[in-house]
Amino acid sequence: MIAATGVDESSLHYRGWRVVLACFLMAFFMFGFGLYGQGVYLAELQRAHGWPGTLVSAASTFSFLLTAVLVIFTDDLLARIGLRSLILCGLAALGASTVLLALMQTPWQLYLAYALMSVGWTGMGTVVIATVLNSWFERRRGLALSLAFNGATCGGIVLVPLLLSLTGSIGFRSAMLVATIVMVVLVLPVVVGFIGWPAESLRTTGGRSDGAAAAPAHSRKTLLASAAFWTMVLPIAIALLAQMGFIIHQVTFLEPLIGRASAGLAVTIMAAMAVVGRLSLGLFVDRLDPRLACAASMTSQAAALFVLLQSTSPAVLLACCAVYGFSIGNMITFPPLIIQREIGSAAFAAAMGLGTSISGIVSAFGPGIVGFARSFTGNYTMAFAMCVVLDLVAAGIVLWRPGTRAKLAAL
Repeated sequence: MIAATGVDESSLHYRGWRVVLACFLMAFFMFGFGLYGQGVYLAELQRAHGWPGTLVSAASTFSFLLTAVLVIFTDDLLARIGLRSLILCGLAALGASTVLLALMQTPWQLYLAYALMSVGWTGMGTVVIATVLNSWFERRRGLALSLAFNGATCGGIVLVPLLLSLTGSIGFRSAMLVATIVMVVLVLPVVVGFIGWPAESLRTTGGRSDGAAAAPAHSRKTLLASAAFWTMVLPIAIALLAQMGFIIHQVTFLEPLIGRASAGLAVTIMAAMAVVGRLSLGLFVDRLDPRLACAASMTSQAAALFVLLQSTSPAVLLACCAVYGFSIGNMITFPPLIIQREIGSAAFAAAMGLGTSISGIVSAFGPGIVGFARSFTGNYTMAFAMCVVLDLVAAGIVLWRPGTRAKLAAL
């Protein structure tokens, strides 16, 4: 697939912006239900069934690891069943998952629900969103990705409080069923009406008019042998490991210093700044070197964590969380921009799927590593200092440019 060219991407009449809207809604519900909502499920399933927290947490880990495996094959699925069909399968799987979470009675149903959620991630997650937007945009690609991925953050800001509010008024089961119905009503029409490949992409790749992509042109084995691929994937994975570790332990670290209410405010500020950061990046990233911008983001997170460890002032701690949050969302925006520039469109879906899988597996260990370091030392100083070092190492690696697009032409 190649980006659509010869069109005015800045015009609101350009069809690509309707695709952005569809991707925003996909990210909103996929991240809202599939990531941020898992904290709600943990509490409510324990309350309703008396299941131990380790059982539900293990199901979450199982889901994330299964997702990391399934996304590797996104390019094959796009070639076999087509873009729209893959997204609709993802929507159906996510809907079935949330319905099953509402109605389940036994632990095996929990694991089935989380397995279905992994299928939902494959059809509606970052790889598919980045791949379809890459085909529609060239000059405004960064803005399109930033706007679409803001749906992920908004899913956490809006959907989780809504689920909690509905659970308090009508119960968890009814809340999940209502939210699922709303998701289908909002997402299904825009996917059917807006999602597809641009005509230029179809003509160039020989794709089918029903939305199926051409067969993958690049092997995953060849990508794994590419230094340029690894200097993009490895630093992102390292930075996400540190990021996940801090996010999961943020409240536990801040609560003794500034109290529960202020710690909650810090989370809200960080999430809000993630939205601001994505929008700000989207306005300028198409004119920036994505590797330099990525390194700057990682360095800013390291600086924020370093200052956080030196202060006990509530104002300073909240400011550090704001600075840290500014770059949180951009860690999933940089990979598609780097891949497009250095590896190209023909390998885009394969590289995104493989890179997302590697990053997902590595980052899944972040909370556990930070928790172990905290238990070993008795505080978070060593744990977060390790995160500072990881961010700086990642920033250094992402600036290394061992390959060029010409060298990858033979992939």
